[in-house]
Amino acid sequence: MDNSRQLDMAGVLAEVRAQYEDIAGRSRAEAEGLYQVKYEELKTAAGKQGDDLRQTRSQIQELNRRIQRIQAEIEALKNQRSGLEAAVTEAEERGELALRDARAKLGGLEGALAQAKQDLARQLREYQELMNVKLALDIEIATYRKLLEGEESR
Repeated sequence: MDNSRQLDMAGVLAEVRAQYEDIAGRSRAEAEGLYQVKYEELKTAAGKQGDDLRQTRSQIQELNRRIQRIQAEIEALKNQRSGLEAAVTEAEERGELALRDARAKLGGLEGALAQAKQDLARQLREYQELMNVKLALDIEIATYRKLLEGEESR
């Protein structure tokens, strides 16, 4: 009975070993399948991420180019603004100088006008005085003429 039990144990052991190897094989195959699925998923994800990374890098390069272009435009506009500010300052200075000159000329013209008015007033007074003298002389001449005519008629 011991012998048959040992034989039976060996058979049981062989059967357990066979079942174990079968389970292990199936587990290995299942694990290998899961590994392959996961590997393919990761490979696909890595490819997609690689594509995304390339696309992102491309976008970054494009944005950097745009940034450089915009910075160049900003610099050009700053230079243009500086030039315009300088032109405005120069124009203001020229305007102020022209205004000062115009005021000086206006002052000179106002002085000349005042002098001309004084001269005109003086000349009008002199003219009036001369007219008064002429009138007096005309009256005196008329008087002498009447006197002469009166003498002649006598």
